[in-house]
Amino acid sequence: MTLRLLNLTVIGALIFAAAYVYHVKFNSTVQAERLAKLRTEVRRERDTIAALRAQWGELDNPGRIQTLAKRYLQQLKPAAPTQFDMLDRLPERPPQEMRADRDPISGIIENLEVPAFDRATGKDAPGSAAAGSITTGIITTGSITPGSVSVPAAGVLMPGAPAR
Repeated sequence: MTLRLLNLTVIGALIFAAAYVYHVKFNSTVQAERLAKLRTEVRRERDTIAALRAQWGELDNPGRIQTLAKRYLQQLKPAAPTQFDMLDRLPERPPQEMRADRDPISGIIENLEVPAFDRATGKDAPGSAAAGSITTGIITTGSITPGSVSVPAAGVLMPGAPAR
């Protein structure tokens, strides 16, 4: 009887060992597949990085940038001396009373006046609100009046500012 019990215990231990070896083999196979997949992804990412570096080198080529600058920057003109003005001639800041439910920029846009435009001369009409004001496109950002802003005098580039 003892021999039978010993045989059953050994057979049980062998079955348990075989199951454990199978489990270890299966896990190692899964890990090897995962490692192969990661190596493939790393290789693909390195190839992508190399291609992006080559493209960056091509886009960053000074000769190419010079050609594009000559082609597309022709319409840019140097700043005229009449575009500089003093800080003390800047318009006042917009009022700070803003409600929490409103966007601050929408309030400024709603209060703007559209300048009168003389189509014949291509300039603002002399009596309009835009005469003597800073304009960007068709939006008037405010009138320039001497002493309206108490800021130290310094040169500032302002598009459309009248000459002094």
